[in-house]
Amino acid sequence: MIGRKLANIIRLAVSYIILIVLAISALYPAIWIVLGSLRPGKSLYSKHFIPDQLTLVHYKELFTSQVYLFGTWYMNTLKIALCSMLIGVLLILLTSYAVSRFRFKGRQTALSTLLILGMFPGFMSMIAIYLLLKEFHLLDTHLALIIVYAAGAPLVGTFIAKGFLDTIPRSLDEAARIDGASNFGIFARIILPLSRPMITYMALTQFVGPWVDFIFARLILRTKENWTVAVGMWDMVNTIQNSNFTLFSAGAVLIAVPIMILFAFLQRLLVDGLTAGASKG
Repeated sequence: MIGRKLANIIRLAVSYIILIVLAISALYPAIWIVLGSLRPGKSLYSKHFIPDQLTLVHYKELFTSQVYLFGTWYMNTLKIALCSMLIGVLLILLTSYAVSRFRFKGRQTALSTLLILGMFPGFMSMIAIYLLLKEFHLLDTHLALIIVYAAGAPLVGTFIAKGFLDTIPRSLDEAARIDGASNFGIFARIILPLSRPMITYMALTQFVGPWVDFIFARLILRTKENWTVAVGMWDMVNTIQNSNFTLFSAGAVLIAVPIMILFAFLQRLLVDGLTAGASKG
């Protein structure tokens, strides 16, 4: 009996130690970046973890500098992320509703195709997409990013959304159809209100992707005024002459704040949407 209690205590202690180590590993870099953004000078190195003097000059410089167009980049990224999110979520909902509620020829083939295409990394198709955008004269435009981000959304979200829609009883559809509702009416008046957790999860994931993407944005956007914030911040530390790491840290904090706020307020809906969507395939 004593041995069993001792084993439980040891197991619990080991679990807490592992959780503490993981928490420190996750929080330490974030705290370091926040403190680095408040540190005077340009270097992140400091003899002390907490700076002797705190300053907000780097945050001010981001929006007043004539070299770094952070405000323009921020608004560019916000526009691209919002448009991609709205169109992408709409495409996911329409696709998942079709494969969840209807049985048609080629349905399994379409699902298998989506599954296979979703297994390949996105950067494998970048050269082909680049050539297509060049033919359509869409290089160095925000429209190109919005089209690609939104069109790729169903590859990622269709199966999760379909799993959630499968949990909604079909009897609701049948009752609405008896009352004379069309397929679009059922989708708009029944499916969408009941899918709020899943829609929230999809909206946030589709927003975060374009918000932090660097590789594709760097490939497509060439003009400095059209850059996204990820491309612009990369330019801050790209060369030795531009190694302004404290300014980079301030930009990183400003990028992270909106995402942290959204995830904090919508955490419950995110968990509900993810777990319900994963219950059925």
